[in-house]
Amino acid sequence: MPTALITGAGRGLGKELARQYETEGWRVIGTTRREFDVTDFAQIRRFSAGLKGAPIDLLFCNAGISGKRGTSIGSFDYDSWQEVLRVNVLGAAAVAEAFVDNVAASERKRIAFMSSRLGSIAEASGRTLPYASSKAALNMVVKALSVLLAPRGIVVLALHPGWVRTDMGGPGAPLEPGESVRGLRKVIEGATSADSGRFLSHDGAAIPW
Repeated sequence: MPTALITGAGRGLGKELARQYETEGWRVIGTTRREFDVTDFAQIRRFSAGLKGAPIDLLFCNAGISGKRGTSIGSFDYDSWQEVLRVNVLGAAAVAEAFVDNVAASERKRIAFMSSRLGSIAEASGRTLPYASSKAALNMVVKALSVLLAPRGIVVLALHPGWVRTDMGGPGAPLEPGESVRGLRKVIEGATSADSGRFLSHDGAAIPW
C-alpha cells in the first residue's frame, strides 16, 4: 500500500487530495495546523521523528496562505508579506527537508509542491504581489531540489491546480476541487525523472517560469 503525506489536508484542495488518495487505497497521513504548523520548524522535526524509517511515496506540500489581497504601491503590509513567505516558501522547504529520507525510502519517490500560475515571472501582472512572489520563490526551491535530489531518484514537481472553487479561489472559480485534484494526481502519476523540476498545470501543460 503506497503512502502519501499531505500538508494542509483539513480543507480545500488538501482535503480533496486526501479523500481521493484514500479512495484509491493509499494510506494517507493528512496534517493540519493542529498536527504541526509549517512555520514551527522544531515541531516539524518532532513529527518527522515519529515517522523515521517509514516510506512515503508522495509528499505533497500543499499548506499555504494567500495573505492580504489587493495590495498596491503605497499600501504594502510587510508583516503580512513576511508571513506569506514564511508559510509558502520556508514552511514548504522545511517539510521537504524533514521527510526527504522517507521519500527516498519509498518506491514512487515523489515530492509535489502546490504552486500557482501567479508565480510565473514571465506572466507577472503585478496583482497579489506577496502571494505571487512567494510562489515564484517556491518554484526556485522546487527547481533546486530537483537537482539536489536527482541522485536519490526523487522526482520534484511544482504544480498549478487551476482556478478552483475553494476558500482561496472563491465561488466564481471555474474548477471544482475534484476535477483539479484528478488532474494533479494524473500529472504526478505520469511524471518521470525527465519531468523533475518542471512547473506544470493540473492538465499537464507546462507553465513558463
